Amino acid sequence: MPVYEYTALDIKGKSVTGIIDADSASAARQKLRVSKTFPTSIKETASAENRVEKGRASVASMFSRVKPADLSMMTRQLATLVGAGFPLVSALDALIPQTRSKFFKKIMAQIKDAIVEGNSFAAALSHYPGVFSVLYINMVRAGETSGTLEVVLEQLADITEKQQALKGRIRAALAYPVLMLCIGTLVLFLLLTFIVPTITSIFTDMNQVLPAPTRFLIAISGFFKSFWWMILICIALMLAGISSAKKTAGGRYVFDKAVLMLPLFGPISRKLSVARFARTLGSLLKNGVTMLTAMEIVRNIAGNKLISKAIDDATQEVSKGQGLGVSLGISKVFPDLAIQMIQVGEQSGELEQMLEKMSTVYENEAEASILSMTSLLEPLMILCMGVIMGFIVLSICLPIFEMNQLVG
Repeated sequence: MPVYEYTALDIKGKSVTGIIDADSASAARQKLRVSKTFPTSIKETASAENRVEKGRASVASMFSRVKPADLSMMTRQLATLVGAGFPLVSALDALIPQTRSKFFKKIMAQIKDAIVEGNSFAAALSHYPGVFSVLYINMVRAGETSGTLEVVLEQLADITEKQQALKGRIRAALAYPVLMLCIGTLVLFLLLTFIVPTITSIFTDMNQVLPAPTRFLIAISGFFKSFWWMILICIALMLAGISSAKKTAGGRYVFDKAVLMLPLFGPISRKLSVARFARTLGSLLKNGVTMLTAMEIVRNIAGNKLISKAIDDATQEVSKGQGLGVSLGISKVFPDLAIQMIQVGEQSGELEQMLEKMSTVYENEAEASILSMTSLLEPLMILCMGVIMGFIVLSICLPIFEMNQLVG
């Protein structure tokens, strides 16, 4: 069924815009008039014949603009409507006008049309992998199969909201140190490139040996003044090289392994990956997904190639009849506490609950580690900036002090 984009006037004469699906433009106008909305312009944006092709080719760029918060809100509202007894198509039809994102409205309308044409909800979602993750699609498929779609949607909303809340707290904790680092680096760059050479130029005509700190400062500032453009190019090339290497399987593996070996960021990254693994695996198992299928899904969303390989190796061991905890412990990638919690969950028959507790533990530990690290970074950055600025001031003042002594 085609999808139309319209501009109309409501009964109060206020201009409104939106999208609507109908068999034809005239049917869309009639449908709007029935709802006491009077269209002034209407045009087709998608049709049943080219929906999937256009969705795969051009809608991918739209997905990048769909905010996770919008997806989480839609999931929560859809779970509420389905749980209240609304048919899935009716629930989607009610949510489309309430969606703020114009692109997301089009996607939801196309998903609704696919369901009307006989596709399952999971199959309709699978056409848009840029918005709906492998986890999202597989959990919806499990919910449809077991008849517990509303429960699955509630859990998906919980997972998305918790992940967004954790990301928000981490961003808030890192915002000030990152801002200080950027501003401090910019100030030092401008100081060494433009201001210090102007001040130290008065020492070039002096017929006396300058102090070692002053000579060092003049050399550094001269290098920055002459080759500042080269420094920027080298930084850009380095970032581009890292980005290109991360797109290859080998490069991404080496990068992720290096991240886990970093003294401060490594343990935090490991905890976040383990928390994501535990929460996702627990949710999948709770909704009836088999262990091997669930392991395949979490392998793709672990966020670290080294951990993904450990999960992949563990999947092969589990398929041979080995326990999950023992299988994950072979790689030595997962923390010992995580392995022990999984083994306790397996022995007690409450693996899903234990995985959820494990995810909460490691999310809290990661957040605490980030807060502790940022509390140390702030005074350390201030101290470093103070030492550098003090060195610059001292290097400039030393020749002046020596000239005063000679005059005296």
